[in-house]
Amino acid sequence: MSDVQVSLPQPSLVQRCLDRVEVVGNKLPDPAALFISLLFIVWLLSWALSGINFDAIDPRTGEALLINNQLTGDALAAFFSSMVTNFSHFHPVGVVLVAMLGIGVAEYSGFINAGLRAIMAKTATWLLTPMVILVGIVSHSAVDAGYVLVIPLGGVIFYAAGRHPLAGIAAAFAGVSGGFSANFVPSALDPMLQGISQAGAQLLDPNIVLNPLNNYYFTTASALVVTALGWFITDKIVEPKLAKNELDGDLSDLPTMEPLQDNERKALRWAMVSVVIGLAILFVTAYPASSSWRADDGTLTAFAAPLMKSIVPLIFLLFLIPGLVYGIIIGKINSSKTFIEGMSKAMSSMGYYLVIMFFIAQFIYAFGQSNLGILLAVEGAAALKAMALPAGITITGIIILTGFINLFVGSASAKWALLAPIFIPMLMQLGISPDLAQAAYRIGDSSTNIITPLMPYFPLVVVFCQRYVTSAGIGTLTAMMLPFSISFLIIWTLFLMAYWALGLPLGLQASYEYMVN
Repeated sequence: MSDVQVSLPQPSLVQRCLDRVEVVGNKLPDPAALFISLLFIVWLLSWALSGINFDAIDPRTGEALLINNQLTGDALAAFFSSMVTNFSHFHPVGVVLVAMLGIGVAEYSGFINAGLRAIMAKTATWLLTPMVILVGIVSHSAVDAGYVLVIPLGGVIFYAAGRHPLAGIAAAFAGVSGGFSANFVPSALDPMLQGISQAGAQLLDPNIVLNPLNNYYFTTASALVVTALGWFITDKIVEPKLAKNELDGDLSDLPTMEPLQDNERKALRWAMVSVVIGLAILFVTAYPASSSWRADDGTLTAFAAPLMKSIVPLIFLLFLIPGLVYGIIIGKINSSKTFIEGMSKAMSSMGYYLVIMFFIAQFIYAFGQSNLGILLAVEGAAALKAMALPAGITITGIIILTGFINLFVGSASAKWALLAPIFIPMLMQLGISPDLAQAAYRIGDSSTNIITPLMPYFPLVVVFCQRYVTSAGIGTLTAMMLPFSISFLIIWTLFLMAYWALGLPLGLQASYEYMVN
């Protein structure tokens, strides 16, 4: 027996840090279980703090702030009697499900798939990188379609163009996940985050109402920033370093980007015609001063305007109509049964989301009733005021903290449901609007998606890489995406600061400041 001992290479500092992140992250409970635990913590804290007199004033009433014990008989009876309505009336639930019904038909019929393939097929070689990133950003409208469609196609397209396929995967991953909150096409994410933000803001101001597209202008501009930045990083930093990664996978089994067939092209053309017709009808009916879409004062963008209240149903129709037209022409939807099947398939994928939302709704109810959120907001605002930090530094801190938490809690909705009841009322006390707080959250949430192995689709992207480089692993993908993550976090934050300084509108009926009463 040989006494020679083989010295294994020591893992790099980055790999050791990522291993530690994975160990710590794996110890966290499932998001649904996390909110169950938080609900019990709220109950216990409300009991422990209910007898303490705090030197704080409730901004809603102007009286001394008291913590309400949620473990009394009356409080528990009220909790259980309102449990159903807590869930059924929880704003994010209805808006997301309605939007997903239309998106489900568009995805089931093949309309979204065909549209992405058509865009990529007509792209010049030198524009491959920005187009892959941009298509990845737009794919958010189909929820998870980008992960299973755009990312592998990014590798295929780059390989077909004679470029390193892992660079294509990196560019697509940067768009789909790193640019998750940058999109010029409204998606289910907009009303989801808005609903949670509104619930958090109403802990302090019960009458406040936020528009589902309160970050739309900023996310539209952000799409351009993310695309340009991702383009530079892919071509100048990531791809040159990938030259050492030789392609040793089984390329014979490589998926191909099939061109659109004549029937698919025809169906896609008529589907887009239906979109144009629908938008034209909306414009014609909304333009007259007497339009039913307008508020009583004649404006279209007021909160009371039916058009503003119909944004989610309009998103539903924006995907439903072309998806239906495409499916009928292509033959995928040939009866009412197959039409409903598309919606049913979308709903079947929302089961886990509904479970999480149920417990989030109960947590937010108990958190609000206890006044713990208001106490944290008032005391936190007082501490921040005492520190006298500029508002820009405060917002930057929110972005960095969100990006760090994102390494452990991947769900955008679950994470914001945890942070919004604390951050938003606290920032409102400092005069910072919920719209700006939400925009800051979106930057932090997106930027670190692409470097955490705890993100559900991260292992899938590793598998895509291994089709070309068999030795690729978590470290390979993380090292490949780290330049994107760091750059997005820094440049996107600076972009928000500049956007804010110029006073450009964040979105519909959005503001930067909140007037504290």
